[in-house]
Amino acid sequence: MKTADKAGLEHARAHGLSDDEYNLIVSRLGREPNITELGIFSVMWSEHCSYKSSRRHLRKLPVSGAVVICGPGENAGIVDIGDGQACIFKMESHNHPSFIEPYQGAATGVGGIMRDVFTMGARPVALLNALRFGAPEHPKTRSLISGVVAGIGGYGNCVGVPTIGGEVNFDPGFNGNILVNAMCAGIVETDRIFYSAAKGAGNAVLYVGAKTGRDGIHGATMASTEFDSQTEAKRPTVQVGDPFTEKRLIEACMELMATECIVAIQDMGAAGLTSSSVEMADKGGVGITLDLDKVPQRETGMTPYEMMLSESQERMLVVLKPGSEDEAQAIFHKWELDVAIIGQTTSGGRLVLHHGGKTVCDIPIAPLADDVPNYDRPYQKTPARSVLRPEDVPEHNVAEALLRLMGSPDMASKRWVWEQYDRHVMADTMHESATACDAGVIRVSGTDKALAFSTDCTPRYVYADPVEGGKQVVAESWRNLTASGAMPLALTDCLNFGNPERPEIMGQFVGAIEGMAAACRALDYPVVSGNVSLYNETEGVAIPPTPAIGGVGLIADASKVAGFAGAQAGDSLLLVGDNTGWLGASLYLRECCNRDDGAPPPVDLAAERRNGDFVRRQIAAQAVRAVHDVSDGGLACALADMALASDVGMQVRACNELPLHAWYFGEDQSRYVLAVDPQNVDAMMHHAAKASVPVCIIGLVSDDKVLDFSEHKVALDTLRAAYENWLPGMMEKQ
Repeated sequence: MKTADKAGLEHARAHGLSDDEYNLIVSRLGREPNITELGIFSVMWSEHCSYKSSRRHLRKLPVSGAVVICGPGENAGIVDIGDGQACIFKMESHNHPSFIEPYQGAATGVGGIMRDVFTMGARPVALLNALRFGAPEHPKTRSLISGVVAGIGGYGNCVGVPTIGGEVNFDPGFNGNILVNAMCAGIVETDRIFYSAAKGAGNAVLYVGAKTGRDGIHGATMASTEFDSQTEAKRPTVQVGDPFTEKRLIEACMELMATECIVAIQDMGAAGLTSSSVEMADKGGVGITLDLDKVPQRETGMTPYEMMLSESQERMLVVLKPGSEDEAQAIFHKWELDVAIIGQTTSGGRLVLHHGGKTVCDIPIAPLADDVPNYDRPYQKTPARSVLRPEDVPEHNVAEALLRLMGSPDMASKRWVWEQYDRHVMADTMHESATACDAGVIRVSGTDKALAFSTDCTPRYVYADPVEGGKQVVAESWRNLTASGAMPLALTDCLNFGNPERPEIMGQFVGAIEGMAAACRALDYPVVSGNVSLYNETEGVAIPPTPAIGGVGLIADASKVAGFAGAQAGDSLLLVGDNTGWLGASLYLRECCNRDDGAPPPVDLAAERRNGDFVRRQIAAQAVRAVHDVSDGGLACALADMALASDVGMQVRACNELPLHAWYFGEDQSRYVLAVDPQNVDAMMHHAAKASVPVCIIGLVSDDKVLDFSEHKVALDTLRAAYENWLPGMMEKQ
């Protein structure tokens, strides 16, 4: 068996490959790879492309269901939304690039996730994001926020797709490694879905979009390593985006998809031309030969290595049916995009590259795709934390605690962020999750339906207990969709963790998957697409474990969309779900007591399902004026959200003997707050009793614009100032 030489091992290490991995490559090839082949193996065997540390655990997640058309394995997941239509959606990370170059990192993250969706035939209709930054006082935080938000807005606004939801959180654990997770959804007719399997030998391979440059080379490898003191030197591995080219590419691809030209189509994302060509060939069971001299290039003297590893943006690869080459090229010429036939599919099962009249690569497809390393990393379970009782936590004045929480980094208004996004372009946005609804909602144009979307994660729960935290992130996503009136259909995930070679980090990942899988099964809420982002750490300090969820739900009758802005004076306030005053790992504990100890709230998945189904039935019956799930900050913060959105006051009382700080700020799960016309209360209580759903009346909505918690009162104007002023004030600091 051929073994590697010393020089080859040194080159491999420089490409992020271990000695064992390089020896395996040499064994598979029966020889040392040349520099182009080594580069190709390095990106395809990177964590970002191969999922070599996570694949065996991802298989534990449920991926099928009654509405699932396509689960993980394609560019994006697909669910049936009825009437011959489907929703295609995915969430993906662009963490490492966004920390190095915030504007371009975030912008190209948006561009890349849109290509994942429209490459399958769907016109993008909604964008969301989940952003996590370091401590507000950290010297880099403000510049990172400015760059990331500008990049997201600049790209999405120019392309003309609304950004309708997301979340922004702060934690010192993200000081050295921020998270930028982008989600896109599109709508397609079910008989016009396109896939990436390049079936059949002898078909032309068409390159379309922008020219290839040297930006983004080794982007996938960079995204599979932790940061160190040399992070700034990695700036050349960040791609540069052009949203106007992306818009033309969308329209050209939509036009091509209306023809009968396409065998397969794939965007050039991570690892660029390498991953797109290899994945298409592997899925189609064919080989592929490319003539790199024909690749459109924007820089002179590019080597095969550079062309294959470049992650230049706004590029696609299309495999055409025989005889359709001229028709396809004419469409892209019309849209003033670069287009060239650069190769063909073969029956050989190999990736063969030609350049300058020479063969510069000839390697089998299998070791680059399905036959990549698949590690069973050792892991340690996260030690269990003790349960905190209400009496273990100091009690603060309810009004003062509420003001502190609503003006805290995680709870304060993110208006400064979302006002930079175009939320209403395309004219189908019904609700933005930031203002009046737990989910972003868009109409399905030309129908009576609407789709709801939400992004969610509570990293402090996952850090405290990965299994319960994994359950909670799925449950909260399901709850947010339910609170909008939607039936949750499926989710996409973006699993952000530290270095999987550290057993305690791998234990977080394994535990979170276990919890997520249990919740997905209990809630009939499968995972249809996603992304794993590992090595999110700097000089050995890992981020808090953050398995972000992007959920999609269907509202069959768009006239019955719910939100938390409809409460009216005289309405009764009802709490759905049990309140035990759980303060462990709570926002109250962190913001008011400067502590982060205690076990996080357990998730009763049966109660989650039962309570959510009940709330959704009440919304469908139009028995509810306003609805909001209870999550961060507990009941008091949920009521404050509703009061601010509805511009009303409230008189609230506790239903049990819990200490007030536990009653108002405990973060028990499976709960909702409803504002209900008093005439509907008796019937609702009757239906709740029949469904074994705990419901209690906790107060009423008033017109005096004061939140009255017995002896503790907060004027709505004072609350609004605390809520609205924190982020602008932080961003204006010198």
